[in-house]
Amino acid sequence: MRKIEHLGLAVSDIEASISLFEKLLNTPCYKVEEVESEHVKTAFFKVGESKIELLQATDPSSAIGKFIAKRGQGIHHIAFDVENIEKEIERLKKLDFQLIHQTPKDGADNKKIAFLHPKSTDGMLIELCQEK
Repeated sequence: MRKIEHLGLAVSDIEASISLFEKLLNTPCYKVEEVESEHVKTAFFKVGESKIELLQATDPSSAIGKFIAKRGQGIHHIAFDVENIEKEIERLKKLDFQLIHQTPKDGADNKKIAFLHPKSTDGMLIELCQEK
């Protein structure tokens, strides 16, 4: 893993959160995108070499919708940038990490992604990201 790619923050109202984070970070949101396969709308901010990703559910039964219903708004996941996501998935499988995605899938912000299950990462949701 090369760096923290982004922190994913679950939010109830992405427009209100964009406004808040533009003020907080003193920088504009550079991309808003909907990922239909995950039933989520995302917004991105650059913070140094890393990013903040805001995530709003577009379906209450989605992972983000369930997260907010159970825990409220807040940190949802941490994403790490990897050079080769397929090799990283295989490496982690051999170390007995449980993966939600056995193969990479398309994610937001021009990335291939895969998530590790929180059961194998001390309760934290971890995302692997590789630029397409």
